[in-house]
Amino acid sequence: MSSDLLGNLKIIGIVFVFVALIVPFFKKIAVHIGAVDIPGGRHIHTKITPKLGGIAIFFGFLLGYMLFGSQTPQMISILIGGIVILIFGLFDDVKRLPASTQFIGQIVASIIVVYYGGIVLQDVSAYGIYIDFGIFAKPLTILFIMSVVNCMNFIDGLDGLAGGIATIFFITISIIIHGTGIYNGLDASLSLIMIGSTLGFLIHNFYPAKIFLGNSGSMFLGYIIAVISLLGFKNVTLTSFIVPVLILAIPILDTLFAILRRLLKGESPTEGDNKHLHHQILQRTSSKVKTVLIIYAINILFSFASIVYVLRNKELGQIIYAFLLVIIVWFVLTTDILFDRKQIKEEFQKRFSDKK
Repeated sequence: MSSDLLGNLKIIGIVFVFVALIVPFFKKIAVHIGAVDIPGGRHIHTKITPKLGGIAIFFGFLLGYMLFGSQTPQMISILIGGIVILIFGLFDDVKRLPASTQFIGQIVASIIVVYYGGIVLQDVSAYGIYIDFGIFAKPLTILFIMSVVNCMNFIDGLDGLAGGIATIFFITISIIIHGTGIYNGLDASLSLIMIGSTLGFLIHNFYPAKIFLGNSGSMFLGYIIAVISLLGFKNVTLTSFIVPVLILAIPILDTLFAILRRLLKGESPTEGDNKHLHHQILQRTSSKVKTVLIIYAINILFSFASIVYVLRNKELGQIIYAFLLVIIVWFVLTTDILFDRKQIKEEFQKRFSDKK
């Protein structure tokens, strides 16, 4: 990894062109093996669409590793774990797997990274507070990786949404790395490689999408994002755990709201519905493109706050975070992302009339 801007753009450019060229090939394979998304139910799209775009992203990652990476136990563990995630996701894309089976793949991939690669969330430092997780470090790291994997899987509901959010994350991490002057970390190389890979895919995935990520793609992106966040923890690239988490605020909050919403209804957290963040905004805009761009904009604001917090002024960064928190609270109160407002209103009116 070089601090040279042209060198960095070269990495991004080579991977970008490669992925952009191979996506049509995987589109044909997806149609041939039946890995397609069929309209209906919770799906918003209106035509049968191939869903092996994630494999193209993985091959972009693989090319970047072969050209610009180095063989270390950490990198090999990341590669093996990524293959495990991809295989389980691929089977799910062809023939729907139970959530429990997908969790097995996620656990196996996480264990490889943690125990073979030695990538562990040992401690956390945020706002002057230091916590050493001790014997809980490895289990917590596995849980963190699985959580991010599923966050990206949950948010993947509109053309270009998950791929765009991932791209914003990788770009943000690269800017922070450049600003701190750390150019030789594995997280730096992976971020540049993944920028090229996701951008090459987005050419084919932005509305109207010609191919989807599929579970193989959304889970792989979540896996790489989690790994990069943990790698940044090893040096001063990321000053605290709160930074990578806040860059991912949108998918994390969407997943959290989905779990709470379903539990409040007495449903399983893994049960799908059409109340996600993108569904709520889509109801207001009636435009898939506008919805995705709005979510991009919110995500960019979180990324901007993180950049300001790490590189410029922590107090100003915190003010921006607080402003975004107010927006989130307002959104929760004015949409059905957490509660069914119509049902609550009806129950309130019924109780009020009964008292009369």
